Amino acid sequence: MHISVVVLTHEWPQALELVLRSLARQHCPWPWEVIVTDDGSGPDTLATIQRVAEHFPVPLRYVWQPHAGFRAARARNRGIAAATGDYVVLLDGDMVPQSAFLQDHVAFARPQAFLQGGRVLLNAPRTQHLIAAGRLDIGPWSLGLDRRSKALRMPLLARWKARPRHDLATIMSCNQSYWRSDLLAVNGFDEAMVGWGYEDTELAARCLHYGLTRYSLKFCAIAAHLHHASRGSLGSENPGKARFEATLANKVVRCERGIDGHLAEFAQRPDDLRPRHRQGV
Repeated sequence: MHISVVVLTHEWPQALELVLRSLARQHCPWPWEVIVTDDGSGPDTLATIQRVAEHFPVPLRYVWQPHAGFRAARARNRGIAAATGDYVVLLDGDMVPQSAFLQDHVAFARPQAFLQGGRVLLNAPRTQHLIAAGRLDIGPWSLGLDRRSKALRMPLLARWKARPRHDLATIMSCNQSYWRSDLLAVNGFDEAMVGWGYEDTELAARCLHYGLTRYSLKFCAIAAHLHHASRGSLGSENPGKARFEATLANKVVRCERGIDGHLAEFAQRPDDLRPRHRQGV
């Protein structure tokens, strides 16, 4: 198994640095790479990635698109298109993974399935403290957490809880994993969905229509969500809601505007940003 971690970011390099530093210490014996896909950040983000790349243990790549509204669907598709792994872990640039995060995703991976992880919510003061201090670890007794049970890693209980599901409750692309071949089959995220919300649930719906099973990860694959202002609402006024409902009503499997629009561009994979003397590591 070769794993590609696709990290979505936009104009928060301080958070992204914590995420990348946390990925650098993963207990992951399999070949893997990290691709940061950027929805139009300024030069500070690339400078941060280049600084982290100096001591990064695995290939670290970067893809960028101009910012023209919230285009997370397109940005994630570009990251997936650039991925070389046969298994893709999706992570947001404000989700700080704990050290067994990748190990847990791989342990629960299975054919014809995708995995949905959770998140430990941090409050604003705790988020500011982590960024200021460069802290990476979160435990169930840490200050400033919501739902402390989500910070508990209990592998045996996690296996008991990981049951097949066919519903769309609590879908969040900030912590998910898929076989890349399955994402290509459904053409990834629907890029017609511009604006915050529903693009991840709509993808999950098409994956279920395709015949995949969803497994929810609890008590494992732990990642801490850094606090920030809300980007939108999932109410009836959300522009993605109607498209999501059409996908459900018509049992859509494959979207028209998706990953296939980027495969030619990334036929040659993006450069590894690590110094050349480390690229054999």
